[in-house]
This record gives sequence, structure tokens and C-alpha cells, in this order.
Amino acid sequence: MASARGAARTAQEVEAAGWDGMLVVDSQNLSGDPYVALALAASATRRIGLGTGVTNSVTRHAAATATAITSVNRVSNGRAVLGIGRGDSALAHLGRAPARLGQFERYLKQLQAYLSGEAVSFDDIDIPHDVAPPMSGLHLHDAPPSSRIAWIADGAKVPVEVAASGPKVIALAALHAERVMFALGADLERLSWGIGLARKIRKDAGLDPDGIAFGAYVNLGCHGDIAAARSLVRGGLTTFARFSVMHGKTDVPTSSGDREVLAALHSNYDMKAHTRGDSRQATTLTDDFVDRFAIVGSPDRCIERLRSLAKLGLDKVAISGATRGASVEDAAVGRDLLVRQVLPGMRA
Repeated sequence: MASARGAARTAQEVEAAGWDGMLVVDSQNLSGDPYVALALAASATRRIGLGTGVTNSVTRHAAATATAITSVNRVSNGRAVLGIGRGDSALAHLGRAPARLGQFERYLKQLQAYLSGEAVSFDDIDIPHDVAPPMSGLHLHDAPPSSRIAWIADGAKVPVEVAASGPKVIALAALHAERVMFALGADLERLSWGIGLARKIRKDAGLDPDGIAFGAYVNLGCHGDIAAARSLVRGGLTTFARFSVMHGKTDVPTSSGDREVLAALHSNYDMKAHTRGDSRQATTLTDDFVDRFAIVGSPDRCIERLRSLAKLGLDKVAISGATRGASVEDAAVGRDLLVRQVLPGMRA
């Protein structure tokens, strides 16, 4: 969570434990401001990467997002990344569904332009005229000819990572981001499909298919008791699995059994219990589904699964652990096992 009061302390703990980075959510009704939290975290650390996991294309103008994350990048001496998606809880608490694909693509193009110090045409900025009319009506002696953040141009560009779970967003990410961050679970078949699709999209567009990085958001529960390990991730996994069936169907290669689980998840999802392990939706996930879509089990099992993701071609994994509603005691055991055994095992 993006806690202004706890960000610095948490970041120090994350860095001391040996993690490579820390991502914070951007969900204004549920959490604090992510950029305030990241700036505080940057000031309290020296090594770890820092980013949003994830922001969206609706609640902030692209110029504001570019300014905020570049400010974090300056404070952290180049350690920031911008994770972005179409929006989930941030928009749900405004009574809205995820952003439309056309809007998301326009936003990504503008965001990359701003982050590169380039100009965005006023005609491309979709602020409704009934909210703020064109500046030309003021008849000024002189005015900016376009929208550009000049001070960004003299520094390192912040990389953009797009959270993607369906073919259309994967395609947009392949064209407009530095990294595709798949939200397809830890299932190797689904991830292989996503990587293959992204590379094909780039090749068909005349781009280097190897000129983009791949990562994934993964729910991970480490515990010697498999039932306890599953319980740690059920709440968070409902959120990530729901991305694959957001509109009631899935466009990703999925078995009939998994389609049944996803359909039950979709029809039972309660946004008021978002991410909770004791939620109604958490009961819809079968043990078999959890075992394949998440990484659960002993430290050795977790290391084995993580290494298989690396062999697939992923260079980054953003791990989501226990969420609210899970056993506090089991969560503490899981965090300890990750730090003492899984992280050192992955570096061996």
C-alpha cells in the first residue's frame, strides 16, 4: 500500500531484506498517494527500484503522471519505473470500469512523449471543452504552441511497464512500452502464449521482436503447509485472475475447467472485499487452480517455479504475497521463508 507514514520504513526493510525493488498501488480511495510514498521511499534507500504497481490512464492526465514519476526518478537517482494498466479499483471507486482501449493507447503515446521530453499537440489532449475551453479563446499575445515538459528532456527517461492480461492490451504494450508485465498468473502455457503474441505484434509492426522486456505479476505463498500457502494467496489471486475474465469471458487460451472457475469468480466478485483472503470470491478458487496460477508451497517449490519463469524469458517478477483476511501468523512465516531461503536460492 502507498502509505505516506510507513513508506520510508517499509522501503528500508525491503532493501535490508535483499529485495530488488518495491511497487506501490495507485488506488486513491483505498490508499495514499503513490508518488508521495515513492519519493519518501527513495529518500530512505540507496539501491532498490521503485515504481507504481499500477497507476492508470484515467485518474491523472499523462502530463501529471510523467511529472510525478520523473520527480521520483530524480530523487532516487534513476531507480523509478512506471507501471500502468487500464485501471481496476481506482476506477471502481469512481463508479467506472477500466479505460477503453482507444483511450489507453492514446494515453500511452502521450505518456511516452512527455517522458521523452517531446511535445504533445493540444488537439490530442482530450480534456472536454465543457470542462476547460481552448486557450485560443483568451486571445493572448503569446502562448505555448503545444504541451511539453521541458525540464524532463535533460534527464534519463523513466521506463514504462504495461500490466496486460488480454491479447489487445498485450498488443498495445508490445508497441508502446519498455516492458510487458503479464497478469496471466504463473502458468507457463499462458505466459508462453503472451510472450509469443507480443513478439509477433512487434515483428508485424517492423519492430525488433527482442527489443522489449517481459515480466509478470505473480501471487506467491511460501509455507511448509500447502493449505496455509494457498490460503495466503487466495485473496490477491482473485484480483489478478479476475483480470482474465473482467468482462465475463476470457480471450486467453484457457481450459474448460479453468473457464468454469473464472466464470464463478466473475459472478461472485465483491469489490468491497477487493483482495481479501476471507472474501466470497476467494472461495471460488479451487486448489488445483491456485497451484497453477499462483506459486505456493515450500521454499524449494517456490524457487523451482520462479526459475521456470526465468527460463521462459521473464526478467522481472513482481511478487504479491499475503493480503488482508489471511492468517497473520502464516503470513509472517511466509515472509521469513522468502527472505531467508527463497531470495538467496534465486541468487545462487
